Amino acid sequence: MNISIIGAGNMGSAVARGLASGSLIPAQNITVSNPSPAKLRALEAASPGLHTTAANAEAAQGADLIILAVKPWKVHDVIDELKPHLDYERQSIASMAGGIGTETLSSWLDRGDGQLPTVHYLIPNTAIAVRRSMTFICSARSTPERDARLLEVFRELGDAMLIEEAQMGACMALASCGIAYVMRYIRAATEGAVELGLRPGDAQHIIMQTMQGAVSLLEANGSHPEAEIDKVTTPGGLTIRGLNAMEESGFSASVIRGLRASVR
Repeated sequence: MNISIIGAGNMGSAVARGLASGSLIPAQNITVSNPSPAKLRALEAASPGLHTTAANAEAAQGADLIILAVKPWKVHDVIDELKPHLDYERQSIASMAGGIGTETLSSWLDRGDGQLPTVHYLIPNTAIAVRRSMTFICSARSTPERDARLLEVFRELGDAMLIEEAQMGACMALASCGIAYVMRYIRAATEGAVELGLRPGDAQHIIMQTMQGAVSLLEANGSHPEAEIDKVTTPGGLTIRGLNAMEESGFSASVIRGLRASVR
C-alpha cells in the first residue's frame, strides 16, 4: 500500500513519522508534500527512506490512499489542485480537517462526470505524535475492505474507530477536545499537590502514574469506573470525603457541561 500525505505540519508530520516507524507501511511507500523545504528535510532526517516533494500532484501519483493534512481553509484549494490528476476508482481520499465532512469533500471532488472517489473524514488527537492517538473515521462510498485497511493504518498510531458521521461531534469532544480536559485535570491536581507541600515535578509524576494505573485497572478488569471507586471509598474515609467535596463543587456537572459546549 502506498500512502501520500499532503501537508507536513504537526499532524501530517506526526502521521508520516509514526507510520514510517511502524511495521505496517514501509517508509519507502510513504510520500509527503509540503512547500517548506525545511519541513521536508526534517522529515527525511527523522524517517530515512520516506519520499518528499514540494508538488502535491506529484505526491498523489501512485498513491492508494491520499491523506489531506492541511488546515481547513486550505482543503478546497488543495482538492482543486489534485482532482484532475486523481484516479477515482483506485484511490481513496482522507481528510483530517475538522468540520469538513464527507458530503462537503464529495462536492469539492465532483468533476462533473458522475464519478466520485471513496472519501474518509478522520479526526485524530494530538497524541498521534507519540502513536497514542484516538482517531475517528467516517466513510462515504467505501467498502469494508477499504475501511478495514484505513483502520489498520491508524491503529499503527494508537487506536481507531469507524463511526457514523452524526457521532463525530461527541467523539471529538471526548478525545480531541478531551485531551485538553485531561491536561487541565493534571494541572489542577498538580497545583493542589504543591499547596500540600509536594514539588511540582514530583506531583505531576505521581498524577500521571496514577492516571495510567486507573486506565490499566479498567482495561484489565473490564469494570465500570464506579466499581473501582467503591474499592477505595471506605465509610468515613478520606477518599469519599474528597470525592464529595469535588461533587459539591460541581465536578461531574462541569465535565458534562464542558463536553456539551464542545459540540457545535
